[in-house]
Amino acid sequence: MPAIKILSETQLRQIVRLNLEAVDCVESAFAALAGGGVIMPPILSMAIPDANGEVDVKTAYVPGIESFALKVSPGFFDNPASGLPSTSGLMVLFSARTGMVEALLLDNGYLTDIRTAAAGGVAARHLAVETASSACIFGAGTQARLQLQALCLVRPITSAVIWARDAGKADKTAADLAQTLGIDVRAVEDPSEAVSRADVIVTTTPSSVPLIKADWLRAGQHVTAMGSDQEHKNELDPGCLARADAYVPDRQSQTELLGELHHAIGAGAVPKGQAFAELGDIVSGKSAGRRSAEDITIADLTGTGVQDTAIATYARRLASAAKIGTQIDT
Repeated sequence: MPAIKILSETQLRQIVRLNLEAVDCVESAFAALAGGGVIMPPILSMAIPDANGEVDVKTAYVPGIESFALKVSPGFFDNPASGLPSTSGLMVLFSARTGMVEALLLDNGYLTDIRTAAAGGVAARHLAVETASSACIFGAGTQARLQLQALCLVRPITSAVIWARDAGKADKTAADLAQTLGIDVRAVEDPSEAVSRADVIVTTTPSSVPLIKADWLRAGQHVTAMGSDQEHKNELDPGCLARADAYVPDRQSQTELLGELHHAIGAGAVPKGQAFAELGDIVSGKSAGRRSAEDITIADLTGTGVQDTAIATYARRLASAAKIGTQIDT
């Protein structure tokens, strides 16, 4: 039986960073999804309402990648009050040729954080105006921080504002990001003001009530909605999608069930059955994204199994090159 490599969160943090290489890795996954041959079953999702929690299971087989990942991702959003992170989980890599377990990545959600932030970078790279210099982030948690970092990798961001329900947390996140990124970052209390000042807006919350109204948007803006990955979650007013010149899902079959599109269809803002070019179609050049500097564009990212397979195999390659991890015989 082949040996299994085990990598801890600490080891994964040493080798996998949010950088342009990680963005390129996730971008290639979206291109593969548009290229055909990918087998990606629907997300297995289980809500645990008594604990304000959920568990998602994602996977995908991608032709040309030697392995496939199975990712288990719990999110328990009351955990921070108890001093625990809101997300955790792990990824298991299997051989795409034999089905044998190859690696166990005990990342506690770290790889999901990186691939999610990288997807935001991919969306901004292809949909935000090239001169975008100001950003607005809704949320003040880990993903909020990573999304701004990702934006700075792909666009010349010089200033940003942070809005969150917890003003104190927004203040701290803004101060930390200003120091880390070396740009002007501040917290604001008025969400409409936050949106009005930004070229790029990213929402990263588990909100079930729309946070952004359609009439706040202005020509030339790009919005990436990250948080709506469950049926009840909703960060954008349905009218935002109706107003957009380009709406881009990561996977339309998912966003119709879980994303902002789900709510827009339910509200009658978008006709049921209307087809949209997916992010992979735009990445691979099959479809255009932004057609003019005046367009309003929206990316609806619910998270895909191809991202997990891509980041997990990428992490395993980096670990092999660095010669870290524990090998066990089975």
